[in-house]
Amino acid sequence: MTNATTDNITLIACKKGISAWQTAFNNSDAKGCAAQYQEHCVMTARPFGVFEGRQAIQEFWQGIMDQGFKDVNYTQVTWEAEDEGYILTSHWTMNNAFGVVHRERWVLEADGQARLASDDFEVQGER
Repeated sequence: MTNATTDNITLIACKKGISAWQTAFNNSDAKGCAAQYQEHCVMTARPFGVFEGRQAIQEFWQGIMDQGFKDVNYTQVTWEAEDEGYILTSHWTMNNAFGVVHRERWVLEADGQARLASDDFEVQGER
């Protein structure tokens, strides 16, 4: 395969990954959200803190969902190629909050699925 073909396959997998995460979140499925992260991923959720590992990340998302957060949408999404995958940056809104994704690092894994290797986002306000 050419590099362009490989890059396209990787980008498609990354876009499927964020779509799966968004669908899980909007269905209040914290386990489904966590499944989009690598097992040892580090997630920085400003101002809440740093969460390490899929289990801690799942517990964070469950807590957010339990507080009634839902209906996440992304705007101004950019994908930047990097060595093993893509970096996503964007703005986001939910039913009662908004913010930015500073840096999501999506990496294509051996099973053909892209997962988050790291996540850095920020809640900037309430709606």
